[in-house]
Amino acid sequence: MATKLVQPASQVPPPVTRITKIITSHKSFLAIHPWTRNTRIDDGFMPIHITKVAEKSSGLVGDNKEMEQHEKDSRTVSQIKEDLYQAVEGINRGIFGIPSAKKSEIHGLVELLESQNPTPDPTLNLDKVDGCWKLLYSTITILGSKRTKLGLRDFISLGDFFQKIDVSKAKAINLIKFNVRGLNLLNGQLTIEASFKTSSNSRVEISFENSTITPHQLMNMFRKNYDLLLGIFNPEGWLEITYVDDNLRIGRDDNGNIFVLERS
Repeated sequence: MATKLVQPASQVPPPVTRITKIITSHKSFLAIHPWTRNTRIDDGFMPIHITKVAEKSSGLVGDNKEMEQHEKDSRTVSQIKEDLYQAVEGINRGIFGIPSAKKSEIHGLVELLESQNPTPDPTLNLDKVDGCWKLLYSTITILGSKRTKLGLRDFISLGDFFQKIDVSKAKAINLIKFNVRGLNLLNGQLTIEASFKTSSNSRVEISFENSTITPHQLMNMFRKNYDLLLGIFNPEGWLEITYVDDNLRIGRDDNGNIFVLERS
């Protein structure tokens, strides 16, 4: 009996329940650990590095999208401008609204150009802004009852939009052309005069001065809703010049509107 009591501890087999717990613990550990092991438990752990398939495969959808985005971002400024010119074709400057997909396309191109602005301090280089510009695209829209009240659904159509900037006088003149059907193709325009002053290296503050509509027949048509018309096209507020080169200018105003203009 005494001999059995002093038997060495190393010869005493570990409890079966303890072994079961250890094996279970290893299985649980392997299930969530980024290393795996051989299928035979008693072979121990085998370190195998697992690499994401998406990182090696160039045929996956995610990879294709990343490659396409990289290609877009690597386009030259002239290529982006050409794409923008094509995107704004046939949309009447966006004044009567455009599909969301087209809007996203245009805004994406605008942002790409803004990120590569060759004139980061435009108000310190106002010679780049001086002259006459033609509006290609704007997020200002005339929809629903506004369009009906202004007669822009039926007998009055919009012509070109021009902006003349005289840096020497710190003046800006907006010209909005109109065509009236049924009155011997009467043509007229709304003229809005404003002054501006620089407030930062890229921003100008604009103050409305006066407006006129010519000829008087056109004024008679708009008289009832003149405040509505002026409220749409009044440039008062601030304008951030986000991109300008020798023939293209992009700006954003304090109402979140975007303007894309081409030198005329």
